[in-house]
Amino acid sequence: MKTLYTDMDIQFTLDNARLQALNIIFERFTRTIPAHSHGSDCYEIHYIPLGYGKLKAGGQLYDITPGTLFVTGPHVIHSQTPLLSDPMQEYCIYFKVRKNPRSSAPAPLMDSFLATPFWIGRDTQNIHELMKRLFHELSERFTGYQEQVRLLLSQLVILAVRNYEQCPISRTDFSKSNLADTKSVIIEEYFLYEYPSLSLSDLAARLGLSPRQTQRLLVKFYGKTFQEKKTEARMSAAAILLADRQRSITSIAEALGYFSAEHFSCAFRKYYQVSPGRYRREELHES
Repeated sequence: MKTLYTDMDIQFTLDNARLQALNIIFERFTRTIPAHSHGSDCYEIHYIPLGYGKLKAGGQLYDITPGTLFVTGPHVIHSQTPLLSDPMQEYCIYFKVRKNPRSSAPAPLMDSFLATPFWIGRDTQNIHELMKRLFHELSERFTGYQEQVRLLLSQLVILAVRNYEQCPISRTDFSKSNLADTKSVIIEEYFLYEYPSLSLSDLAARLGLSPRQTQRLLVKFYGKTFQEKKTEARMSAAAILLADRQRSITSIAEALGYFSAEHFSCAFRKYYQVSPGRYRREELHES
């Protein structure tokens, strides 16, 4: 029993390295795999979901049992022998790894992976489920499966390293977001969640800008003034609140920050060209 995916150009990037998956295999062993080694920059990740056997690597003999994960890198001589009464089944992914020699960016993930030419132990990262998903994607080939395969292979390398290191806290973090992008998030959350108490001066203070600068920013991002955005936010909320038949027009006006039901009704009629009561009856089909 053997499933083999090869002759596919599956490439992806992690840290400062380019990885290419050359062979993706699932096999139930009925034969011994004789001693062999991989060339420079080549690595295999092996996962054993079921069965038993022996691995000889670097002159040492290791028991293979369900849940064993092992990685064999360049020039590591290794062989595998199944237990014939309950032979091991194995997922095996063969990678070619090429580091970018001109990159000076931190690369803790790939530095750890490349610095570990051999590792064996019990998987603690649920790699079996990842392997099953990987082979399902390759078998079914649904829309976007190529990207899913690259993502799953990236995760496989990450989970292998986490097995090596026993999941220490990373010493690196995401870079800071672009200041303009941060401001757009502040603006959108402000209008989304704080529509009862919106004020230009308050938004300007949160953005670290003057009211005039804030007005210009709103027009640049959304093509609308502060007052237009404020009205839009409140009227959108009003249409939703009117769907609650238990709420009075007065309580909705208060929830939206209007001084009176009359003030709210006037603003609503101007925006929707219909009164709140009529909107509730006709648009929401209230009897």
